[in-house]
Amino acid sequence: MTAEDSMGTDDVWDDLLEDAAGIAEEYREEGWDAVVLEPTDVSPVESDDRTGLDVAVSQSAYELVEGLIEDGDVTISAADVYYRPLEEGDGDRRVALAVERDEETETAVLVPLVYDVSACRSVFETALLEAELLVHVAADPVAGWVTFSHDDPSLFLEESDVQAWSEE
Repeated sequence: MTAEDSMGTDDVWDDLLEDAAGIAEEYREEGWDAVVLEPTDVSPVESDDRTGLDVAVSQSAYELVEGLIEDGDVTISAADVYYRPLEEGDGDRRVALAVERDEETETAVLVPLVYDVSACRSVFETALLEAELLVHVAADPVAGWVTFSHDDPSLFLEESDVQAWSEE
């Protein structure tokens, strides 16, 4: 799903960004550092290098997150996933907000996600089997990426998705 198809073409994306900003502000009020990413695209990736969801962000956003993680100052040890249930007319589109947290340094990275579940089906089936969904954030995936791991991929799906796939 391209950024034009999934992000910014309707109120769903704007609402998700607004929710992310609100949650980030709540963290800041508690004394945390909070970074809200604004992806330009979310797509499935299955390669020798990585499997999961590729999340494209601006170079400056990537450098900020990479600096936090790669410098070793921040170690993501917890996450919350806020999944927005389907609304009529959403079809195969899914919407979630991943909040990656380092509770020791009180740092949160918020990753809004809009994706086409049909296009991502193979990635999610693998993730469900392996009990791990990887979310790769990059400005240029060839140059490098930061990966966040989620041990319950079902949090990114409708219950009906998981049930339908397990019955096949």
